[in-house]
Amino acid sequence: MNEKIGNKILVTYKKCLQAFHEDFFINDVSHILGIRIIIGITLICTLVPRILLATELEDIRKNGVLRHLGIPYASFVMDKGTGVEGLDVELMQLFAKHLGVRYQHVMTSWPEVFGDLTGSTMLIKGNDATVSGVTQVKGDIIANGLTVLPVRQKMVEYSVPTFPTGVWLIARADSQLKPIKPTGELEKDIQQVKALLAGHTVLTMKDTCLDPDLYDLQATGAVIRYSKSQFLGDIAPEVVSGAAEITLLDIPDALLALQKWPGEIKIIGPVSSQQFMAVAVSKTSPELLVEFNRFFKEIWQDGTYKRLVEKYYPSVFLYFDDFFNTNKELK
Repeated sequence: MNEKIGNKILVTYKKCLQAFHEDFFINDVSHILGIRIIIGITLICTLVPRILLATELEDIRKNGVLRHLGIPYASFVMDKGTGVEGLDVELMQLFAKHLGVRYQHVMTSWPEVFGDLTGSTMLIKGNDATVSGVTQVKGDIIANGLTVLPVRQKMVEYSVPTFPTGVWLIARADSQLKPIKPTGELEKDIQQVKALLAGHTVLTMKDTCLDPDLYDLQATGAVIRYSKSQFLGDIAPEVVSGAAEITLLDIPDALLALQKWPGEIKIIGPVSSQQFMAVAVSKTSPELLVEFNRFFKEIWQDGTYKRLVEKYYPSVFLYFDDFFNTNKELK
């Protein structure tokens, strides 16, 4: 369906729902049943599913294209102006080839990505997510170094883990904060880091894996400052430039930042337990999820995926070699 037509239908649908809601409280029941319900049901049953419902595996094969929702981030998705490349871009290209369809990248952002996948806009508060409206589905699968978080599991279905991660506290090299001495116990190390934060301003990003609410940073006495950017890749440069003293970074991005700005930043220590990244599909696309997991197991076992990781994140094996060599869930 033409995108402009789809958007007009979406606007009409929203107006219909609003009118229905108003009439429910203002007008008589017969008017509701006689006019508004008929219009609403007609739109829902005939027009809305074409643009608001997530795509099934059968539809992807029929349409001949896999639409990859990808936010530019670290070495997972890199916007080169003339196209995109990265670990998750190549992963999705291989998956599209596996399905026998062509690959298409669909640019999105953190505020929009889950709606672009599911057709539902969400209101997120802590670990709660509630539907706040409807929007147009623009893609079939999310892959951009997406961290598995409890609140996100209420909105989408995740694949098997594809990449290990976690969140570290990063500071400029000239910061008075000093790296902690590891104890060998992750939870004790996290508490050491949090004990250093009182009175310090921490740069973070809302509704992402760097959201301070996920790690209870308010309770540390830290001053929380939110980045104005919608892209996680903009966080590290703000610290390097001196716009912020300390920030949170997930491990893949931190590894790249250490390589890009050697001697300019330092790792203070962890603020999260071990986390994992995965691709995500709509909860109404179970067959697509099963097929991706089957595909991923194949490229895991034949070494294809490890070669991709070595290409984009060679240093990750220094920290998480056990994930790639002993992760029995994937083998």
